[in-house]
Amino acid sequence: MKIAVINSGSSSIKFKLFDMQKQEVIISKLIEDVKEDSLINLLKDIEDIDMVGHRVVHGGEEFHSATLIDDEVIDKIQQLIPLAPLHNPANLNGIKIVKELYPNIPQVAVFDTAFHFNMPKSAYMYALNYDMYEKHNIRRYGFHGTSHSFVLQESAKILKKDIKDINIITLHLGNGASACAIKNGVSVDTSMGFTPLEGLVMGSRCGDLDPAIVLFMQRELGMSVDDVDKELNKNSGLKGICSNNDVREILQSNDEKSKLALEMMIRRIQKYIGSYMVLLQKVDAIVFTGGIGENASYIRDKVLDNDVFRDIKSFVIKTDEELSIARECLNLNLAI
Repeated sequence: MKIAVINSGSSSIKFKLFDMQKQEVIISKLIEDVKEDSLINLLKDIEDIDMVGHRVVHGGEEFHSATLIDDEVIDKIQQLIPLAPLHNPANLNGIKIVKELYPNIPQVAVFDTAFHFNMPKSAYMYALNYDMYEKHNIRRYGFHGTSHSFVLQESAKILKKDIKDINIITLHLGNGASACAIKNGVSVDTSMGFTPLEGLVMGSRCGDLDPAIVLFMQRELGMSVDDVDKELNKNSGLKGICSNNDVREILQSNDEKSKLALEMMIRRIQKYIGSYMVLLQKVDAIVFTGGIGENASYIRDKVLDNDVFRDIKSFVIKTDEELSIARECLNLNLAI
């Protein structure tokens, strides 16, 4: 069975075609200069596809697992755009293009949020008026689910344990970054929340923040909602502290602000590991993945330089979100 996986973003498109009998990649392409017809040109000459899987960032409360796409699903993904305005439109565009080119090929949506859907209510609720949840679905959703799921499966192989017997802390560290506490093979807490803005210090996102700062920015600094949104998502994090969000360059710099940015990022990661150790009680491993997690040994070493969790196993797993999506598609196909 040949399954194509499309990870269609606003600034890049990742495409892989898998032979799922061998779980091998037949074609792999990355488009970084995305133009209107990029995906059309990529797909039009590819033949013999049995199924297409799409990464969709936000599934809200509607989608708990990989879902076969029809017009109703497309409409619901469209309705969720306000929760992921940077991501869901691009994901949806990929779905619509494939539908136009290959109307008879089944498409599957695999949601970043689905892996975290079984978190306990005490983990995903915010301490707001309950109406905010009941009427507006304001809750913690979590993201990077396909990556955390893939890392869990690979960790089970390394630890030689059944997934249901595994307690691990996974750290997806890239320009966007998140931590996840996995207990008995299930996500029980994660650092990202209602949107991908919450949690760790990221490339250009601030992560955890006193919400009163937003009110101050609006009331005292006269910033509009859009101004604040841009500031927190595009001009904060590492970029906000040292004017650079490329960790490779920051690591080479002796500038004091660069050192501060790294210290802040590492400290925040350590805080999450510590809190997740309390939740899990027993931790089999701390697992690093993502561009920074896989390649920046300095960051890994500094994160683990703490007596509290120095004796816990740690290892690096190269994430493969596209293979994770392909596996979800295959499982769904077998269940149909």
